[in-house]
Amino acid sequence: MKAQIIENHGKKEFAVIPYKDYLRMQEDLEDYHDLRELRKAKLDPKNKQGRSFDVVAAELGLTQKKPNKSLKLTAKSAAA
Repeated sequence: MKAQIIENHGKKEFAVIPYKDYLRMQEDLEDYHDLRELRKAKLDPKNKQGRSFDVVAAELGLTQKKPNKSLKLTAKSAAA
């Protein structure tokens, strides 16, 4: 990363960086904050017990698609 340093009366005041570097830094910072939140959540005792997908889906009002039983796989169709 190439930064341009801007001084005021001989004292470094600002650093100007390329925009793509700024965006990368923003993403890295967001990832860092997400990681901190994850670690904090993992330490919380109420998060120790896991829940199954079906329980979470039901809580969110989601339904799981049931497999289509009308499709049958035969030895002939499997070889094709």
